[in-house]
Amino acid sequence: MVNEGAMASNEKVLEIPMPPPLWRSWMVWSIAAVVYLAAFYIRVAPAVMTTELMRDFHIAGTDLGHLSAFYYYAYVLMQIPIGILVDSWGARRLLVAGSILAAAGTFLFSSTDSFAIACTGRAITGAATAVGWVVTLKLATHWFPSRIFATLSGLGLLIGNIGALFAQVPLRMLVESFGWRSVGVASAIFIFSMGLLALAAVKDDPSQAGFASYAPAALQQKRKQTQSSGSFVRIFTYTNTWLIFFAQGGFVGAILSFTGLWGLPFLRARFGLPPTSTAWVSSLMIVCWASSSLFCGYMSDRIGRRKPIYVGGAGLAAVGWLVMFYLPGLPLAGFIAVAALTSFAAGSVILGFAYAKESVPIAFLGTIGGLINAGNMIGPTILQPSIGWVLDRQWDGQVANGAHVYSVAAFQTAFALIAGWAVLTCILASLTRETNCKQSA
Repeated sequence: MVNEGAMASNEKVLEIPMPPPLWRSWMVWSIAAVVYLAAFYIRVAPAVMTTELMRDFHIAGTDLGHLSAFYYYAYVLMQIPIGILVDSWGARRLLVAGSILAAAGTFLFSSTDSFAIACTGRAITGAATAVGWVVTLKLATHWFPSRIFATLSGLGLLIGNIGALFAQVPLRMLVESFGWRSVGVASAIFIFSMGLLALAAVKDDPSQAGFASYAPAALQQKRKQTQSSGSFVRIFTYTNTWLIFFAQGGFVGAILSFTGLWGLPFLRARFGLPPTSTAWVSSLMIVCWASSSLFCGYMSDRIGRRKPIYVGGAGLAAVGWLVMFYLPGLPLAGFIAVAALTSFAAGSVILGFAYAKESVPIAFLGTIGGLINAGNMIGPTILQPSIGWVLDRQWDGQVANGAHVYSVAAFQTAFALIAGWAVLTCILASLTRETNCKQSA
C-alpha cells in the first residue's frame, strides 16, 4: 500500500514555482528606481544654487566645480566595488545601506558652513548613491524577463531624470522660498525613508518569496558566490567593455556638465536669462534626454540591434553640442530647439548598459553594470571641475551678488572640453561590435 503522506510530499517536490505577480515585480523594482531618482536629484541640485553656494562657502568657479564633482569622485570610485558586491552580497542590503548613508551625507552637506565638510558630505552621498543604478539593473534581471531589459533600463533612466527635473525649476522655487539648507535637510529625510521601505519590501530574487526567478541559471548559481579576482579581470579582456566605458563618459559628461552645473550661468551670460528661465531650458533638455532613453531602449529591443542607435545618437549629439556653443548668431529659440534635439540624441547612452552586458559573461552582470556606470560618471567627474578651471583662467574680474561672472567667450573656450569628448564618443561607438541583443560571451 502506497503511503499517502509520501505521495503528498512528492507532489510538493514536483511543484513548479510560478513567476512573481507583475505588481510584486514592479513594486520591488520601483523602490530601487526611486532611490536612483533621488540620486539623480542630488547630483544635479547644485546647478540651480550656484550663486548661493559660491556666496555661502566663499568660493570661485574651480572650487564650485570640485564641490559638485566630489559627488562624482566618490560615485566613480565605488562603482566597481558596488558591482562586485551586488553579485555577491545582494541588492537588498546595498539598497538599504546606501539609502541610509546617502541621507547622512545629504544632511551633512546641507547643515555645515565649512567648505571641506560640505565636500565630505557630497562625497559620502556620491559613494552611497552609487548603489542606485546597479541595484536597479540587478533587480530588473531577477524580477523581469530578459527580453525587456533595455526597455527597463530606459525606463530607469527616465525615472532618474524625473529626479533631475525636480532639481531644476521646482528646486529653484523651493530654494527661493525656504533656503537651500532647509530643502537639503528635507531631502535627507526622504532618502532615509526610502531605505526603510527597501528594508521592508525588497527581495534579491523572487525565489526568496516563493516565486520563480527570471534570472539566467548561471546567474542564479553565482548569486551567493564571491567572484575570484582572476575571473573578474576577464571582463576587461572584452573590447566592447573599454569602448563603451569611455563612450558613456562623453554622452553623460556633456549632459550633466551642462544641465547639472555650467549651462545655467552660460545661458545667463549669453541670453541674459534669469535663474528660473535658465532652469526651464535645462528642464527641457532633461525631459528630452529622459524620454529618448525609454524610446531608444524600446526601439533597440524591437529591432534586435544596439549599434545603429548607439552610434547614430552619438553623432547627432556631437553635432548638436558644436552648434549650440559655436554657431554665430544662433537666437534663443534656435538654441532651445538644438538643445532639445541634442539631448534627445544623447538618450541613446542607455543602450550602453545592455550592450556591455551582452558583451561579457552573464555571471558578471553586476560588475559590468558598475563599470559602465563608472564610465558614465567619469564624464562629469572630469568635465565639471575642468570647465571651472578654464573659466577661472578666462575670468575678467566681474562679480555679481558675491559670485564670479564669466563671459560668453570664456564659456566657449571651456566648453571645447565637452565638444571634444562628444566627437571622441562617436569614434569609440563606431568601433564597437554588434551583439544583436543576445548574450555573445
